[in-house]
Amino acid sequence: MRKVGVRKVISAVLIALGCLLVPLGGLSVWAKYEIGDTRRYVATMGPLATGSEVRGAVTDTVTDGIMTKIEAGPLEGEVRRFVREAVRSFTGTPAFRAAWDTANRAAHDAVLRALRGERDDAVTLDLAPVTQQLKDRLADDRVPLAHRIPVTHTEITVLEGREVATLRKGFRMLEFAGFWLPIAALALSVGGILLAVHRRRAITATALGTALGAALLALATAVGRALTLADLPPHVSRAAAGTVYDALTSTLRTATWIILALGLTVAATTWLTGRVARYRARSAELPPAAAQKQTRARA
Repeated sequence: MRKVGVRKVISAVLIALGCLLVPLGGLSVWAKYEIGDTRRYVATMGPLATGSEVRGAVTDTVTDGIMTKIEAGPLEGEVRRFVREAVRSFTGTPAFRAAWDTANRAAHDAVLRALRGERDDAVTLDLAPVTQQLKDRLADDRVPLAHRIPVTHTEITVLEGREVATLRKGFRMLEFAGFWLPIAALALSVGGILLAVHRRRAITATALGTALGAALLALATAVGRALTLADLPPHVSRAAAGTVYDALTSTLRTATWIILALGLTVAATTWLTGRVARYRARSAELPPAAAQKQTRARA
């Protein structure tokens, strides 16, 4: 009896640990293979260039930036309208989509180098190539004073130095764990099931625990979105930022709901097959007459 009790305890601990690793494993895989891969990152961000939220945010930001460089005098209102319309038109061209991909690739490469390196310098992005393309387009559209837009090596800060130092440890841990955490979760769960005295119950508990872990990951993703948008500076478009967040977490959210549905399905199937097995066992133990009577009573 003592050995049976020890088996139950060890099995429960292994299953609990395996279920706890489910949300951490999902997060680490997403960080390593989705966020940590430049090609996939650019492919995820690319379609956003055609969305109204991103185009609107880029139009507002670029228009304000250009108008700070131009002294239009009494024609400022008219010039702003021309510039805004030209910029809006530019965001619908293949040139903008190419510039968008180039900017995202450069920003992502810079962030990864900082997170995988040792220096805590701020991560910046040079916007001069994009500004030059836009200036040429505005000049072709005969926008007033377009030739006066200065093409300087304007750098925007993607990550502050202190943010690099803070994020580096967590990112490295997630990258290292991206391959091993899911394997560890599976190994612990299988070990707990094999060691269990009642394996059917162990499978049900594992499935429900996995579904709970997936639900917690889905909740964390939603909370992360709310906190991210709440922490944005006033001048940043929350609609555009929300679109970017949703695009980056799309794979994570899809995988989370699949795991949740799979866990609930396995738990329900195991419970139902257990009831059928117990009913058949009881029927087999009854005398033929009693079994027939029980069957008629159920009918």
